[in-house]
Amino acid sequence: MRPYTVLGRRYYPKEVFLGETMYGVASWYGPDFHGKQTSSGEQYNMYALTAAHKTWPMNTLVRVRNLDNGRSCVVRINDRGPFVKARIIDCSYAAGKRLGLDRSGTAHVKLEVVGFAGKAYGKKAPTSHTAKRSAGSTLLRGYGTIALQAGAFSSADAAKRLANYLSEHYPGLQSVAVVKSKKAGDPVPYKVRLAGFGTANAARSFAQREGLHAFVVKE
Repeated sequence: MRPYTVLGRRYYPKEVFLGETMYGVASWYGPDFHGKQTSSGEQYNMYALTAAHKTWPMNTLVRVRNLDNGRSCVVRINDRGPFVKARIIDCSYAAGKRLGLDRSGTAHVKLEVVGFAGKAYGKKAPTSHTAKRSAGSTLLRGYGTIALQAGAFSSADAAKRLANYLSEHYPGLQSVAVVKSKKAGDPVPYKVRLAGFGTANAARSFAQREGLHAFVVKE
């Protein structure tokens, strides 16, 4: 999630939410990259359903819908790119073939976040209403000392936006905070945390159950 520079341009990876969408042009990449290392450290496998995105988190599951022919498939982000103007995602050969990109080369697409860390929510991501309803019965209501860190930002405003989102969608949790790091020179000093879990296992179970891209920290 650290910022990086390619061809003189600075990119800032960002947290995303279930149901978040993006529209633009998709492309595909294949044999020339097969077996080479991706930005995530994995070897690129042109026959797997993966993709490259400039800023969305690694291991995010994304439904790509080709708006030119109606085809769609779900891919897992494991690489960065494409670094071409107007293109928003670079699909693997296998994904590109399912979408019809192997014939057209590029297409206008809609991206939709459908899951994290290998867990998808099916064809329809939960609405804010269903997310609130499930949260009310699963959260520990702010009494523990374990937290989930959901994001780290260089901007306080960006951190507050994520904190506000979490507060709205998970009202059962009493403490959603923006904590400023005391570490000198920290490039992302503003940490967004969901607090109040009694144990690390409870926090991990909640993150997995709710599809949150977060890790456990002690308050």
